Amino acid sequence: MNDPYAALRVRDFRFFVFGRLMITIAITVQAVIVGWQIYEITKDALSLGLIGLAEAIPAITVSLYAGHLADTVERKKIILVCVSILLACSVSLLYFTTDLGSFILQNGALPIYLVIFVSGIARGFLSPASFSFMPQLVDRALYQNAIVWNSTLWEGAAVGGPIIGGLVYGFFGITAAYSVDVALVVAGLTCIVLIPNKKLPPISDEQGIFDKIKAGIKFVFTNQVILGAISLDLFAVLFGGAVALLPIFADDILNVGAVGLGFLRSAQGIGAVITAVYITRNPIKKNIGKILLWCVAGFGLCMIGFGVSKIFWLSMALLIVSGMFDCVSVIVRSTLIHTLTPENMKGRVSAVNSIFIGSSNEIGSFESGVAAKLMGVVPSVIFGGLMTLGVVGITSWKANKLRRLDKVF
Repeated sequence: MNDPYAALRVRDFRFFVFGRLMITIAITVQAVIVGWQIYEITKDALSLGLIGLAEAIPAITVSLYAGHLADTVERKKIILVCVSILLACSVSLLYFTTDLGSFILQNGALPIYLVIFVSGIARGFLSPASFSFMPQLVDRALYQNAIVWNSTLWEGAAVGGPIIGGLVYGFFGITAAYSVDVALVVAGLTCIVLIPNKKLPPISDEQGIFDKIKAGIKFVFTNQVILGAISLDLFAVLFGGAVALLPIFADDILNVGAVGLGFLRSAQGIGAVITAVYITRNPIKKNIGKILLWCVAGFGLCMIGFGVSKIFWLSMALLIVSGMFDCVSVIVRSTLIHTLTPENMKGRVSAVNSIFIGSSNEIGSFESGVAAKLMGVVPSVIFGGLMTLGVVGITSWKANKLRRLDKVF
C-alpha cells in the first residue's frame, strides 16, 4: 500500500524540507518586493529583466565548480554557508529601506542589483548541494515520495511567498516586507543546523577538478533521457515564462496593484500544490515520457492564453493551470535525475541541471524583458508560448528514448 507520508516520517528529511520551505518563501517574498521596488524606481520593462540577469550570471559562472564541490565537501556545510550569505543579502535590502540606508538608492537601483548578484553566487552553490544532500536523508525506495513532498512544499512557498510579500508590502510597507524576508531566512537556517552531518558517498575516480567536472557533463550529454528532460524544461522556461513581466500586467493591463501582483505571482504555485498533493497519493508509474511532453505543451498553451487575457480572474486561472503542468514536469525531471545518476556524481549532474533549468528562470526573465521592449508586453508572451510548443515538437522528434520512456523504477 502506498504511504503518501513515508518521506515525512523521516526526521532529517522533515527538517530539510521545512528549512527549504522557509528559505523559498523568503526568496519569493523578496522577488515580489524587489520587482515592485525596481519598477517603481525605473518604470521600465527591461529593468525587470535585468533582475534575472543579475542573478543568473553569477549562478551560471559558479555552477560547475559548485557541483564539483558538492561531490567532494560535506553538503550540509555548503548549504549553511550559502544560506548565511542569503541572510546577509536580505539584511542589506532591509537596511536600504531605513532612514540610514535609503540614501544609497537615491541615484537608482544599482545597489539592489549588486545585492541580487551576490545572492546569485550563493544560490549557484546552494542548488547542487541541496539537490545532492536530499537523497542522503531517505532510502532509495522513498525517492519519488521525497521528491514529491520537496516539490509540494516548494510550490507551497511559491504560493505563500508572493501573497505574503504583496500583502505585507501593500498594507505595511517595504521595511516590514523585508523584515519578514529576514525572519524567514533565519528560520530556514535554524532547520538546516538541526540536521546531523552526513558523510559523502565515495568520491569518484577522476583525478583533478576539471576531469571530475568533465565527467559530470559527459554523463548528462550521453544520457538521452536526462538530456532530453533537462533541455525540454530549459527552453520551455526560457521562452514560456512571463513571471518577470507580472508587475507590468498587474499595474498597466489588469490594474490590480501590488496586492494583485502577489496573487498573480502565487497562481502557478497554487496549481502546482494541487497537483503535487494529488501525486503524493497517485504516483506517476507509467508513460512518463509522454506525460512530460504533453504537460510542457500544455504550459505553452496557457502562456499564450495569459498573454491575450485582460481579465484578472481568467489570467489567474491560466497561471494556475500552467502551474499544474509545470509541477508534473518538475517531479518527472527530478525523479529521472535522482534515479539515473550515481550518488557520487549527483552534485555535478545537478550543477548541469541548475545551469539548464535554475538559471534559465533568470535568463528567461531577461529574455522576457528584452522581448517586451522590442515587441511589446503581450506579443512577447504569446511569442514565448509558441516557441515552447515548437520546443516540445523538436524534443519529441529528437529524443526517442524520452518519448518512449514508460517507467523509471
